[in-house]
Amino acid sequence: MINGRQISWLKRARRDFDEFPEVVQDDMFDALTLAAECRKADKVKPFKGVEGGVFEIAIRYRGEAFRTLYAVNVSVNIWVIHAFRKKSKSGVKNPQMEVDLIREPLKRLKEALQWKTILN
Repeated sequence: MINGRQISWLKRARRDFDEFPEVVQDDMFDALTLAAECRKADKVKPFKGVEGGVFEIAIRYRGEAFRTLYAVNVSVNIWVIHAFRKKSKSGVKNPQMEVDLIREPLKRLKEALQWKTILN
């Protein structure tokens, strides 16, 4: 836990993140730590394509692009919901397939956290 906010992970996001090069993981952990402290790294921008409160960490390394997305508005925690190596040939824009892979897990996470709150 960092300053009262914990960084939590969806299992698939963590698995995909762990496949990134170590230097990329380190830079992304730094950005996530700042998010947990309610600050924003210069590598972070709002993620377009899903409702507000989702942010994208974008890092280029050795000619490749790596992305990690996290949500700040689903609970007290910072939730890492997706990590991927960008393979799009469409420039800066994220592929629609990646956007679609974010919507459903985010919806399920919100529902699970809502039920947890109701049951507690």
